[in-house]
Formats: sequence, structure tokens, C-alpha cells
Amino acid sequence: MEFKGKLVVAVSSRALFNLDESHQIFEKEGKEAYCAYQIKHEEDVLEAGFGYNLVSKLLAINSLSKHKAPLVEVILLSQNSADTGLRIFNSIDHYSLDITRAAFTSGMSPYGYIPAFGAHLFLSANAEDVRNALDAGYAAATILSGSRQPADAKQLRIAFDGDAVLFSDQSERIYQQHGLAAFTENEKNAAKIPLSGGPFKGFLEALQCIQGQFEEQESPIRTALVTARSAPAHERVVRTLRKWGVRIDEALFLGGMPKQDFLKAFGADIFFDDQKRHCDAAAKHISTAHVPHGVTNQ
Repeated sequence: MEFKGKLVVAVSSRALFNLDESHQIFEKEGKEAYCAYQIKHEEDVLEAGFGYNLVSKLLAINSLSKHKAPLVEVILLSQNSADTGLRIFNSIDHYSLDITRAAFTSGMSPYGYIPAFGAHLFLSANAEDVRNALDAGYAAATILSGSRQPADAKQLRIAFDGDAVLFSDQSERIYQQHGLAAFTENEKNAAKIPLSGGPFKGFLEALQCIQGQFEEQESPIRTALVTARSAPAHERVVRTLRKWGVRIDEALFLGGMPKQDFLKAFGADIFFDDQKRHCDAAAKHISTAHVPHGVTNQ
């Protein structure tokens, strides 16, 4: 089946719901004890997880569709078995989440089903699954934090770091190996040479496809680039996005300033960054997902 013109997001069961208690049983007592616990409690509704509000807002966009076809689909990719996964689907039904497709892999990493479902993003609590997905060329992130309370604003606001997330890490490598002066000089000289796409380029393009179906002031999605770059290194970013034909609603060039206050001011529902230290700082304030890609994660 072709998911043309629709944003498809895959989430793991631990990203969608709070499975901390049962996961501890798995870690301490093993798979059989975990399976027995899940079956025993399969009628007990799970609490919302860190990714719940994001999923809820994504699915709510479908109510705004001007056509019968949905604009967004959320897929469940889970290492549970179909047997233990019954509790997950019971909780999905309880919260009236329109999630009907799933892959339960009984302990195997589920990332191989990302292209089969046509997913633009895989969001998981399992860092190994995320790395496998990124290594295979798919957009993926490990969700580190989030609010388990219902979101107030209806508009979905997504913030991205630039290098190694939206863009490749080619410039970041120069910074890491030769320092800020060499990085700045390189970006100045290459200002008119577009950056290569990073793992989240396709996800950003899919978001824009949805945005393009609404007047700008009525869009259910707003995006922001939140980067440590500053002038003159900003020009290459602007020209790259222009070359791609991709719109970013807000662009914040912070010149190394901490990002968390700007993310709060933007009202981000989630922030994607490749550097764990930036994620840890932001995670205290807003939902954050780590993209373990590029030179800083090697």
C-alpha cells in the first residue's frame, strides 16, 4: 500500500505509554515474568508515556482534513508479542487513539518494518532500536522526556537542531576536528553550496506537505530551526532550505547560547537534537528526543 501524501509516524509502545513498571520486571526477572505480568494486567489501562501528547496532537490533525483521506497515520512498532501487546491495544482503545496498524516482533528490533509501513519517523524509548533505524537510513529518535499531562495548545510545534538532524554532519565534523574558526570560514566560503540532507529532511518535507494544505495562519503545525550557528554561518542554512523548497516557520541562530529558554518561548511540543547534552538540558523543560547520528555520537 502506498502512503502518498500522508505523514506516517511509527512509535514504540514504551514511547506511547508508561511501561516503566513492567519493563523493570523484564530487566530483573526476564521475559517469561514480563509476559505473565502483562497478560495478568491486560485489562489495566496504561498511563500516558512521554510521546503520548505528540501522538494525540498528530492524530487530531485528521479532524481538520478537507478531504476524507487522513493527513496523518500513527503506526505501533513494538518488541512485545501479539499476546502481551493486547494490553497496549486495550489502552489505545481506552484513550480513543486512531491507531489500527501494528507490528509486534517478540523481542526483535522492529526497525525493519519502517519502510514497509512508509513511516517518515520512528520514535522509541529504546536507544538501540533508534540507532539501528538511523544506521539503515531512517529518521528516528529516542524520546527522553515529555509531559504526561494533556496538551493545552492545539497547534503542534516541532523544533529541530540543524547539523546532523535536518542537515548532514559534514560541517559539524569540521567544527569538531578543527574548531569554531575553521567551521565559520568553511561555511562562509561554502555559503552558496547547499548542505546535504540529514536523517530528518524527509520528515520535515512530510510536515510541510501537510502545512501546504492550509493557509499559513491556520496551519495545525509550526516548525522551528533552533541551532547553535550564528552569522555568517547562517547563510548556508538559509540557502539550503531555499534550494530544497522547504519552509521553516521560525529560525533561531543562537551562536552557542543555551537552547532551552528559546524552546520554551517557541512552545515546542518536541525538540530533536543530535547532541545528548543539549537534549538533557532541554528535557527539564520540554519534550526532547535524541537523534544519535553523526560525528558527535561516534
